[in-house]
Amino acid sequence: MNEQELLAKRFEAHRSYLHSVAYRMLGSTGEADDAVQESWLRLSRSSSGDVDNLRAWLTTVVGRVSLDMLRARKARREDFEGTTHPEPIVSEVSEENPAEEAELADSVGLAMLVVLETLTPAERIAFVLHDMFSVPFSEIAAITGRSADAARQLASRARRRVRNAAPPSTTDLDEQRKVIDAFLAAARAGDFEALLDVLDPDVVFRMHTVEGDPRARPPAVGAEEVAKQALTGGRAFAPHARPALVNGRLGVVTEIDGKRISVMECTVRDGRLAAIDLLLEPLERP
Repeated sequence: MNEQELLAKRFEAHRSYLHSVAYRMLGSTGEADDAVQESWLRLSRSSSGDVDNLRAWLTTVVGRVSLDMLRARKARREDFEGTTHPEPIVSEVSEENPAEEAELADSVGLAMLVVLETLTPAERIAFVLHDMFSVPFSEIAAITGRSADAARQLASRARRRVRNAAPPSTTDLDEQRKVIDAFLAAARAGDFEALLDVLDPDVVFRMHTVEGDPRARPPAVGAEEVAKQALTGGRAFAPHARPALVNGRLGVVTEIDGKRISVMECTVRDGRLAAIDLLLEPLERP
């Protein structure tokens, strides 16, 4: 094995970790793939013999690449109408071993992804690297071009924005599936009372879409209000909805004629739906 092949083997050992870092910073699997590939290109052109801690070195590179991509994305948003649309990782539920499927999916929730999109590029980088991957502020400072204290302040501001974005959910996939199946059955049948039974009295329903979408609605709070919205706005789509893994949690994906309409993340607590986050696919422009 020559030196380049050995370097490639060492890099592959970190690929999954690097993709996880990049996905949280970028919210897009495609862009995360690009960031990881760019980190390999930079490694292959570097004097790798001088790198003592390859994992830390690669994390710094992915952070810098992701920061550049976020800044470019922000500039595009300012030049063109619209906002970035998060890309949750959706996978089928395996009847044989759903727990294994959940482990394979990325763990950052849809609600968290949506909030991360509201942060500045530097805030997002600082928060993700420090709070999710324990990268020291001294290293984050080098990535963002600021002092360690400034990097700490970036993460602190982001933390305040992100707080409560991802309410805790039961980790029991069987319980999650039971609750989601009951919710879908009630929605399909138009059964208001059955919906109330499966919804927490203080349930919160949030709809996420791009800026300017006419379907946007303010959050609905309370079982009765959420049940009404499920019957008025969601009943027509309920027959096309099915359980799926959404970033590691059981949720719901709705497709019509092979086209994805929406992805829903469900927070299940004490046998009921405590929070629903619905991400609508952007409308096609005429």
